[in-house]
Amino acid sequence: MKLRVIEGGLSIAKERDGSLNRRRPDHEDVRREAERRLDASGYHRSRVKEFAVGVPMPASLRYLAMQIEFAAEAICRLDRIPADFDSDLYWPKLDNVTTA
Repeated sequence: MKLRVIEGGLSIAKERDGSLNRRRPDHEDVRREAERRLDASGYHRSRVKEFAVGVPMPASLRYLAMQIEFAAEAICRLDRIPADFDSDLYWPKLDNVTTA
């Protein structure tokens, strides 16, 4: 019998003998990480504000979203998605983003 537990975005299957068996990350994991980063940047909030009120989204935020999408696509194209795909090493920085 296997039990599946979600911890930090990674699924861990527990075997009968108590050993842990980590599964390899897949494309859905990468897409979820990209969405998490977009949410953290304030992109979705700014996009809704742009449609509802007409306040234009900052260009830096639009550019960051494009970079995050590019990084997600690049990671998904790898033969083997790295186990640490959610590391800041693979994703653009949020440093230069200005939100309105």
